[in-house]
Order: sequence, then C-alpha cells, then structure tokens
Amino acid sequence: MTAKASETPARGTYRHGDLRNALLQAGIALAREGGPEAIVLREATRRAGVVPNAAYRHFASRGDLVDAVRSAALSELACEMEAGVARATAGLDGADAARAALRAVGLGYLKFAREQQGLFLTTFPFPNDVRVDTDPARAGASGLNPFQLLGAALDRMVDTGLMAASRRPGAEFLAWSAVHGLALLIIDGPLRHVPTPFTGQLAQRLLDMVEQGL
Repeated sequence: MTAKASETPARGTYRHGDLRNALLQAGIALAREGGPEAIVLREATRRAGVVPNAAYRHFASRGDLVDAVRSAALSELACEMEAGVARATAGLDGADAARAALRAVGLGYLKFAREQQGLFLTTFPFPNDVRVDTDPARAGASGLNPFQLLGAALDRMVDTGLMAASRRPGAEFLAWSAVHGLALLIIDGPLRHVPTPFTGQLAQRLLDMVEQGL
C-alpha cells in the first residue's frame, strides 16, 4: 500500500519522453477533431496522461497551446502545398512550371481545407506580417510558410514573363483572398454539402480566374 501511495504523484511528471511534444500532439488531435475551440489544456493533459498542473511548465495558458498547434498546422499546410508543387512541376520548366506551381499552391490550400478542416480553421489568425515571418515552426521543408509559398509562386510568374512586374506588388493578397474565400464556402458555407467533383471544378475555374487576373 505504501509503495502505491508513493507512486501516485508520479502522474504529475511525464516519464515517457517529451511532455511538451505529447501535449502538442494532443492539441493537434483535438484541433483535427473540432477546430481551435476544441483545444482545451485540461483535455490535452488528460490525453497525455498527466495531471493538469504538469502542463504549465510548457504552456502557461490555453492560448500558448493554441498558438503552438496553429504553428504546427501552418507547417503541415506548407508541406502539403510543397508536395503539390513538386508533383505538378515534375518534368516542366520555364513558364509551364511557373503556371503549374501557382495552381498547385492554390489546389494544395483547398485540399488541406477540405481534408483537414479542423486544422485549417486553427491556422488563423496568421502572424501580423506573414510576408516576413521567419518562424520555422510555421514553415515547410523550404523554410517558407504557406503565404510565402504563394509569393514565391507569383515571383516565378514574373520571372517567366507570365505576369507583369508592375502588377506583382500585393498580388498575393488578391490570390489568397479568392482561394481562401472558396475554401470557407466549401467547408463552412453553402458549398459544404456539394459533391467534391463539383467543388473541384469550381476550384479549377477559380484558379483560371486568378491566373487571368494577374
């Protein structure tokens, strides 16, 4: 009996690796299930197998955990977009590669929104200045966050002559607003019950509009 009693407080410490990462992974799982509102520090500690107070050495508040989950979600989104660009541009160069990269960035964004709704909704708000954000926790393998990947794709459009340099400033905000708007309509708007093939067609048409508008 004495041995058991002495072992009980050990649940307040994490003995199976990195507690911060365990809490983060629990928070990510909660976000996948229910978006940012579902990220609750007490539930994350329960899933990690520790008492609630154990979390405060790593996350001072629920907001801190939400921010960490947001960074992880942005990194996953960036990786999704990078993978799409790599597939789309394989064997292409010049203008063809630039055009394919821009479309892949948009399609990757929409794919993530559709397939990872909880994480997608957790990615907002972005940092105040996403153009110069250098936090590696929010980046993909390239070191760029999702917004910067869009900017890089637009730069390729300019470099290959598909877009006038005079139209480049601010273009990422216009392209992002169009694609993000469609994403919200699909996951939490009037298009949420529309069959995927139809929303896929809408996505292609929207990207046509974005490219032509550049």
